[in-house]
Amino acid sequence: MKLISWNVNGLRACVEKGFLDYFKEVDADIFCLQETKLQAGQLTLDLPGYHQYWNYAEKKGYSGTAVFTKQEPLSAAYGIGKEEHDKEGRVITLEFEEFYLVTVYTPNSQDGLKRLTYRMQWETDFLAYLKKLEEKKPVIFCGDLNVAHREIDLKNPKTNRKNAGFTDEEREKMTKLLESGFIDTFRYFYPDKEGIYSWWSYRFQARQKNAGWRIDYFIVSEALKDRLAGASIHTDILGSDHCPVELEYNL
Repeated sequence: MKLISWNVNGLRACVEKGFLDYFKEVDADIFCLQETKLQAGQLTLDLPGYHQYWNYAEKKGYSGTAVFTKQEPLSAAYGIGKEEHDKEGRVITLEFEEFYLVTVYTPNSQDGLKRLTYRMQWETDFLAYLKKLEEKKPVIFCGDLNVAHREIDLKNPKTNRKNAGFTDEEREKMTKLLESGFIDTFRYFYPDKEGIYSWWSYRFQARQKNAGWRIDYFIVSEALKDRLAGASIHTDILGSDHCPVELEYNL
């Protein structure tokens, strides 16, 4: 089973840059998107053989998530059940026979860390949501988590120490999440691999220089460890400032 996650940073723009060609070529069983930046009715995608699920932000041209899946899920849910978080279209949960699939676009702490306090509350509430799901069955979750967890997860850790996405607070939340029974699948297969990133700033020719950050993840409940078959980051795929990440899973 092949799962793909991609922050497309505006799906309409990404479609113009070849999204559908990549979508058809990769032929994923489940394909998750973040930062679609859409409202209902603004884009119709013809994806034969896929069930489509969309969560839109109330604010126009902002945030938003989607999941396209070949197998119809048992149920679908939107948000995490907390009104203060659920206006921004950040979470979709699909229930399958063996697991819950969650796609998430984690709030950015923003320049000057003006949203860091909100982000900390989000982290607490999102982890509680995941643990609640786990009471019923294991979880696979993916998306742009807006944090580089370890120093090897970004090109310039020293100069970014207090910047959004690499603050001590955000990294500690990620550590706590993993210690509570979850596996970062890329690091499971490649514990010490350096220089592989999933996001590059549009400024300073960052992508050409590979001055990037690994902030897009597939994370799974430890109960699914024996089902993991592979993880990869498709750094060659253009169309967004992020690239797609992949999980191979044995049903």
